[in-house]
Amino acid sequence: MTATPTPRALILAAGRGERMRPLTDATPKPLLRVQGKPLIEWHLEALARAGVREVVINTAWLEEQFPDALGDGSRWGLTLHYSMEGRDHGGALETAGGIAKALPQLAPAGDEVFWVVSGDVFLPGFTFPADAADRFARSALDAQLWLVPNAPHHPGGDFGITPDGLATRDAADKFTWASVGLFRPGLFTDVPVGTRLALRPKLEAALTAQRLGAQLWPGAWTDVGTIERLDALNR
Repeated sequence: MTATPTPRALILAAGRGERMRPLTDATPKPLLRVQGKPLIEWHLEALARAGVREVVINTAWLEEQFPDALGDGSRWGLTLHYSMEGRDHGGALETAGGIAKALPQLAPAGDEVFWVVSGDVFLPGFTFPADAADRFARSALDAQLWLVPNAPHHPGGDFGITPDGLATRDAADKFTWASVGLFRPGLFTDVPVGTRLALRPKLEAALTAQRLGAQLWPGAWTDVGTIERLDALNR
């Protein structure tokens, strides 16, 4: 059986970070330092350890700072590509719109699966496992999400998990999407480049079609969405 090629990855880094002002007035949130290094570097290091070699970073707010800070990725053994939504479209395209714009860089042959992770979450133990990517590539799923226990700021969660590993709306226990997952390009090929579109409608469509996988992530996870959470991590 032929092995699945190592997926590429997209790090979502285009947001304004309104709740973290004034810090984000001068620095994009993924470039704020967590435990001694920019938050985004934790993802870059983990992706490199997983064998990923091509990473796309989508940008909009203060986007010129990303190539200045990260360069071409060679220091991590990566090749970095930048999908510049601010330059090309005047601002961030939201998650699904950002993925759609980055598809030529993520899936140049049109059918490769790829990782997506938010640049403003801290999950230091996540390994971007190659075996999970291989299983996903061989499945009929459109997306595979990792979920975490609900934080106080999101007590209702997002999805439950069925016994056969699918996401569900109908569950007594719901969990929060950890903002990391695997995706197929077909979920986004109907989105015209330049469209502002949130991801949730795409996830709901995949769930309705029983093509949205879900599993729990038991490790540390923080949505670095406020100055207080950032300070807590750095303490």
